[in-house]
Amino acid sequence: MAASNILIILIFNFFTVYALKKSINVLLPEDGRLNFTQLATKYGHPAIEYEVITEDGYILKLFHIPGTKDRPVLLVHGTFESADTWIIRGNLSQAVALANSGYDLWFGNLRGNKYSRNHVSLNPDDDDAFWNFSLQEYGFYDLPAIIDIVLNKTGAEMLNAIGYSQGNTIFYVLCSTRPEYNSKINVLIALAPICYLQNVPPPLSTLIQLSPQLYKLAIDLDITEIGYDNSLLNAYIKFICTRAKIGYDICIQSLAFPITGYDSEELKPDFVPVLVGHFPTSVSTKDLYHLAQIGFRKTFAQFDYGSAGNIKKYNSTLPPVYNLNLVTTKIVLYVGLNDFLATVADVAILRLQLPNVVRYILSPRLKCNHIDHVNGEHVNDYVFPYIRDVLESY
Repeated sequence: MAASNILIILIFNFFTVYALKKSINVLLPEDGRLNFTQLATKYGHPAIEYEVITEDGYILKLFHIPGTKDRPVLLVHGTFESADTWIIRGNLSQAVALANSGYDLWFGNLRGNKYSRNHVSLNPDDDDAFWNFSLQEYGFYDLPAIIDIVLNKTGAEMLNAIGYSQGNTIFYVLCSTRPEYNSKINVLIALAPICYLQNVPPPLSTLIQLSPQLYKLAIDLDITEIGYDNSLLNAYIKFICTRAKIGYDICIQSLAFPITGYDSEELKPDFVPVLVGHFPTSVSTKDLYHLAQIGFRKTFAQFDYGSAGNIKKYNSTLPPVYNLNLVTTKIVLYVGLNDFLATVADVAILRLQLPNVVRYILSPRLKCNHIDHVNGEHVNDYVFPYIRDVLESY
């Protein structure tokens, strides 16, 4: 899943206060326990690991599944996720489908997640400064560092990109704040494209409106990270969500689907134990609040520190607005009619502001929700054909 899970994580996180690092033993299926490289090997496409160091010192993990096609393809995950999201469906996953088709695949991991929880000088367990980032830093620092190493290793002049949820948002940040990177991206395939969040339905809209109070509470409790793999929060999620039918009813039907859109045909109980073996992984509280700010301010802008903080940071009482006119790379928008998070209405706002949308695709699966774009059981029937067509056409 992706940004759609803000409500789920906050409910669990505040319930458990945040800080207890215990372990509740849960027996996960093999694919819920294996990491990315182990899954890649199991499903016939061994991966190579690289480390990427950003300008501001974060150490990111990058996975590479070599292919025969010349132009590399970079895949970027959403919120609370890692590169695992592209492969946890095994032979039904988009990673395996793309690899079987010969594409040269590179899987990014953004700062703070379980593979990129490192820094040249900051300790994520002890230094709150490690978690002082949001989608601005993902786009301004992480993406260019990842793109540069992919192009350097392959010798290619441009790459193709596939983003999911917030994994698209940060490309808009990159290309508007460092417009020279537009020429390094041939086409971005934006699955469930998050940018504006002003038309999401309840309960997420309610959470967005309450986010200033929730963020203040988090700051008061010194909660800078949410979703750490070894936290009691994660242990509770695994324990509850793997409880056969009751776990599915609580975690998916009652918590996930009201945020993402309902589609029990594509996310069935037997896959949930695999899913929770990889989700959630760490994200900064600041990033979640930045997304919420975009929702309640109805403006795609940098982080809002308040008038005094903005003057100190930006020399202006308001944060700078991202200029989407500068995002000139080719973009394909793939939208789910039943997506409660990347709503058709919000994507329509985005579409009008992007100058080079070459295709707008409404999923042929009318029930396609936010989760289905990457983790639907039959994702290779209603998403992958469009991905392959775009990659071959551009």
